[in-house]
Amino acid sequence: MDNWKSRFKHKLVEILGPEGVISSPDELVAYECDGLTSYRVKPLFVVLPRSAIEVSEVVKLCSAENVPFVPRGAGTGLSGGALPVEDGVLISLSRMNRILEVDIVNQRVVVEPGVVNIWVTNAVSNRGYYYAPDPSSQIVCTIGGNVAENSGGVHCLKYGVTVNHVLGLEVVLPDGEIIEFGGKTLDTPGYDITGIFVGSEGLLGIVTKVILRIVRRPEVVRTILAAFDRIEHAGAAVSGITARGIIPAGMEIMDRLSILAVEKAVQPRYPTDAGAIILVELDGPSAEVEAHVCVVTEVLRENGATEIRVARDESERELFWKGRKSAFAAMGRISPDYYVQDGVIPRTKLAEVLREIERLAQRYGLKVANVFHAGDGNLHPLILYDSSKEGEFERVEELAGEILRVCVEAGGSITGEHGVGYDKKRFMPLMFTESDLDTMYLIKCAFDPKGLCNPGKVFPTPRSCVEAGATSYKEHPVEKMGLGKRF
Repeated sequence: MDNWKSRFKHKLVEILGPEGVISSPDELVAYECDGLTSYRVKPLFVVLPRSAIEVSEVVKLCSAENVPFVPRGAGTGLSGGALPVEDGVLISLSRMNRILEVDIVNQRVVVEPGVVNIWVTNAVSNRGYYYAPDPSSQIVCTIGGNVAENSGGVHCLKYGVTVNHVLGLEVVLPDGEIIEFGGKTLDTPGYDITGIFVGSEGLLGIVTKVILRIVRRPEVVRTILAAFDRIEHAGAAVSGITARGIIPAGMEIMDRLSILAVEKAVQPRYPTDAGAIILVELDGPSAEVEAHVCVVTEVLRENGATEIRVARDESERELFWKGRKSAFAAMGRISPDYYVQDGVIPRTKLAEVLREIERLAQRYGLKVANVFHAGDGNLHPLILYDSSKEGEFERVEELAGEILRVCVEAGGSITGEHGVGYDKKRFMPLMFTESDLDTMYLIKCAFDPKGLCNPGKVFPTPRSCVEAGATSYKEHPVEKMGLGKRF
């Protein structure tokens, strides 16, 4: 270890103690990537702070030494958003995992970023409440990562994504200062800086505390499974349901490949002869839900459903959803490797886009399993491949890019909930001009003038604050901009 690296490690140990700094090459391997394993970088060090003060001290040290740093939650992200920097520090927030306050009367929960998503619901379920955003990885993903990526989930159609449930944040800025945005009230005066941070993919600072909104459990929940011969018919049923003025809590579609994979993995008793299935969940007052069940089943039949099942009880309902939420992991049953994309399209374009994905898959000689949040048009095509075959991953990347191009041309977006990260930054020009990207970068410059916070993500080409047209940060300190309370 060279002298500078040794001195830098010593300063980290002074802040965090020896158990809070990981430097062994063997141990660093575990942090080389997030859930997107195609890209791997070994960081200089990994640090494990236990408080906002410790995060602040680490960031101040990095800023003083001009060392880049990357925040990381549970590492379940699928866009390379937590990919380390080779000469940088990875700041893992897994030890900051306390639920700090449960305020049932005001429907608020305050948590640290390392709290696992499902823990919030578990903490309030006995009082009749839950936390609505429910990514498929909710039993392992953390709130800090959900905030960074603005995660959604199967129930985002009716209840919204993470940004709709975050009221306030405590953040360590890239210069090490601790600042608070928002609060427990439903709305606060001034610019919505909380909204800017949610979904900013760790580029503006490190979240150390989150104020969440919880919601009351509905009186009744009904989950319907319907099978179709063709996935296009399932897509048409989705449009038909919303056209009848019904907004389900969730609507999910899985194609035949996905059905076969999850049947092998978790046996949810899906119809394995179906070309696709749709899961529709309805919730609310009993009379309303029962009326909507009748309308939904009618629409499903009109669109060619070959089988319709309404979950008989909670255990069967959970089994339906277990299959859907196990879909990504289950791909290992039918393919050595898979690459997941995350595009968004208008609901009315579902059939058209799915046909084009099938055509592209045939052209590239690859299989694509489709699993998606049909209600809001958020597609998750899983490209199946074998990494041991030379040149196959390159074909996968090309196909993934073509799929995103189709989504944009259909009036959609290159990401719905997985973020841009490292993986999809090259596709940003499909949606934005250079002027657009420079304008976005000005926001990063306002918070991170040195460019040390999670560098190399989101923006397709290297940028500096000077190139983007930003003036000196010191001329416009954050407190003068009225962005929040500093400490």
